[in-house]
Amino acid sequence: MLPYLGEEWGNPSSSYRFGSHLKSKMERAREQVAALVGCKTPREILFTSGGTESNNTAIHAAILSSPEKRHIITSVIEHSSVLTYCRFLEKHHGYRVTYLPIDPDGLLSMTDLENALTGDTAVVSLMWANNETGVLFPVEEIAQLCRNRGVLYHCDAVQAVGKLPVKVADLPIDYLSLTGHKIGAPKGIGALYVQKKAPYVSFVQGGHQERSRRGGTENVPYLIGLGTAASHALKKLPAYDKTVSPLRDALEEGILTSIPITERNSHTTQRLANTTNITFHGIESEALLLLLDQAGICASSGSACLADTPDPSHVIAAMKPGKAARQSVRLSLGVSLRQSDITTILRSLHQIVSTLRPTV
Repeated sequence: MLPYLGEEWGNPSSSYRFGSHLKSKMERAREQVAALVGCKTPREILFTSGGTESNNTAIHAAILSSPEKRHIITSVIEHSSVLTYCRFLEKHHGYRVTYLPIDPDGLLSMTDLENALTGDTAVVSLMWANNETGVLFPVEEIAQLCRNRGVLYHCDAVQAVGKLPVKVADLPIDYLSLTGHKIGAPKGIGALYVQKKAPYVSFVQGGHQERSRRGGTENVPYLIGLGTAASHALKKLPAYDKTVSPLRDALEEGILTSIPITERNSHTTQRLANTTNITFHGIESEALLLLLDQAGICASSGSACLADTPDPSHVIAAMKPGKAARQSVRLSLGVSLRQSDITTILRSLHQIVSTLRPTV
């Protein structure tokens, strides 16, 4: 990225060579992102500012392309960028939204989805992997059901891309969202896959950038960063699961077997390799996170996008009603962690839990 933050600072939409030659660099980044998600053509990749814009853009495109349809289907555990936009459409534009429930393991019922579909459904927006539990939805089944019923399908794959093999060319997905910072690119850059036959209406209006699909001067350094990160993620993908899942399992087993009154919040197998979510019954997650932070361990009680709200995790609340949502912690592991890190985390957790729950 460094040359494009310094000497190569031209505007790629300009007619002079100082800027216009950057178009080829941008297209190379588009090809790298397309390769990571298995597009038929790089032209199906649209650069955005991140997952939130990608999610909003996809839903916006779907509903405006079929203005006569007034029904949207999503789930109760989607990312806030989907849920907040759906609630906005309900409140201000009169759309009817069905929020599908999930079971105590975080799984979605295909029967519920099938029963919710109607001739008035404009779009189904269901994620690939949950950002708090790592639980996977049956994307291929969802996509095929939507295609069979003639309904557009948007998949929020922000958590899945770079961790699971993704090949959209083989799936009847109309829109798929991804973001840069989940695969090592900077924060503030993302992309939206728009299947070549899927309808599209611009969300950000402006100039002719992105083939007139998203106005605004292109963020060249960040596009380069996203493309480079996508290339690295694709190379590392074959070894990702076998590298990370043993560490997650060791951490999870260490917590569940040696710290009393703890509970896993996810399905045992249908989930990402890097995520574990644990309820520490009797301990407020806010207190636990504060002491973990003081020990140099970064964790969360929900999505980082909602870190400033006092509300409990809507994901855990949907899975397990009661106090669990205020007593749960998400631990996400990266490929750079080692077994020695897991030992350190477990040691710190033991000490912290003993401090907060001394009678157990």
